[in-house]
Amino acid sequence: MKRLTEGTMVVVISPHPDIEVPSIPLTDYVMSDADGLSEKPAFVDGPSGRTITFGQLKHQIANMAGNLAARGLGPGDVAGILAPNVPEYVVMFHGSIKAGITVTTVNPTYTVNEIVHQLNDAGARILFTVSSFMPQALAAATESGIEEIVVLGETGESATPYSELLVDAEPPIVEFDPATHMAVLPYSSGTTGLSKGVMLTHQNLTVNLAQASVPLEISSDDVLIGVLPFFHIYGMIVIMNMAMLHGATVVTMPRFDLVEFLELVQKYRVSVALLVPPIILALANHPIIDQYDTTSLRLVFSGAAPLGSDLADACADRIRCDVTQGYGLTEASPVTHSTPSGQRRPGSVGPALPNTESRVVDPETGIDVAPGETGELWVRGPQVMTGYLNNREATAMTIDDEGWLHTGDIAMYDDDGWFYIVDRLKELIKYKGFQVPPAELEALLITHPAVVDVAVIPKPDTEAGEVPKAFVVVNQDVTPEEIKQFVVGKIATYKEIQDVEFVDEIPKSASGKILRRVLREREG
Repeated sequence: MKRLTEGTMVVVISPHPDIEVPSIPLTDYVMSDADGLSEKPAFVDGPSGRTITFGQLKHQIANMAGNLAARGLGPGDVAGILAPNVPEYVVMFHGSIKAGITVTTVNPTYTVNEIVHQLNDAGARILFTVSSFMPQALAAATESGIEEIVVLGETGESATPYSELLVDAEPPIVEFDPATHMAVLPYSSGTTGLSKGVMLTHQNLTVNLAQASVPLEISSDDVLIGVLPFFHIYGMIVIMNMAMLHGATVVTMPRFDLVEFLELVQKYRVSVALLVPPIILALANHPIIDQYDTTSLRLVFSGAAPLGSDLADACADRIRCDVTQGYGLTEASPVTHSTPSGQRRPGSVGPALPNTESRVVDPETGIDVAPGETGELWVRGPQVMTGYLNNREATAMTIDDEGWLHTGDIAMYDDDGWFYIVDRLKELIKYKGFQVPPAELEALLITHPAVVDVAVIPKPDTEAGEVPKAFVVVNQDVTPEEIKQFVVGKIATYKEIQDVEFVDEIPKSASGKILRRVLREREG
């Protein structure tokens, strides 16, 4: 393990050799081999079999970019995408990016208010969606700066047909600096607080694709299953764009269903499945697994939440393939650490990617710790975001003056520089890999007439990983079920309160900050 020591600073260097940082637009980078693969399927809609080849993909992206430019959209503008995983998502995404537009991807399970917040905060002018999401899209558009809705499927009179943007059009010549031009604007709660726009440049994304390619080793012979949502940075980069870069085929799923997932793995001979722990739990334990042929799988990769070594072993034994994991966060495009294929160590997320430095810092003293000791993981590299949109304070709290991204996760590393995520310093709840900020739920619950004070923490859950639990102080008779129902419909379903406990007071520090650690220790 390479370590640099400067005073109290101990920097763990990646064991991988540095790579050259690609400095070209994202679409040009991931489509660089498209001409040689023109007849090869790029994206296949799992339920219907609808297929877009690499040649068709290149042509449709160019037309989409040309038609968007003809509308006066280009650098400085933002396009929103509110859609499930379908092959056309890729055209919406890269057609916008090729025109120099920044893309903000929206979670389809969001309420209208949540969608409005993101579209307004991002400054989106155009919104791509599908017919089944038109009610939310229309409602959000009326309260935001959306000038046009483009819809895949039945449109009605209030939207532009998706096909209209695929007519032949000359792609625009757009010039910008990939190192500074914002490609995507996904939203993340960061280490604390409410959802914020994460500014990721073309270079942030191209370099992270190059970095993550080293341990993942995806090739044009691979078939990936696109089950993790493309609106999430994990699905967006590590599945959608990684496959395009290496000429692999992606079979998309609009939503997760275990039986359909297994049918698609069997039918399309899926070789690489990039998943989250709840799906891996099903692969390890569900009896229906034995009814399907999963022998095509060579790699199951886990991200978005820690994967326990026992679960990894159980899954690997059950489906007889390599089960590894990595670590990252939206603010790092997203991958910072990854286990190389065939080199799994129990519980480890692997060493840092090329060009990536790591530190583990005691959050109390600010001093870097030795191997085997725990502290907050800090990372630095060319994949780290430029900052949060219109939020200098949150940016300064997350990235320090020396460029270190403070992840908010507690980690340790061994003598070989392999890292282990052991706890969470940050307050976020991870429900099936999705972020649930306690502050958002607390702000909502405190508006209930019976609630005097409230604190929300993660409660361990076998299936979801963590679910939100509320500790509530009340001043009148109310039931736990009434408290839970109060948030329903006001937030996305995955954020809903799953457990309520009434208490006499909420533990707080002298400055008034909620001591969630005390509540978590009490919860056990």
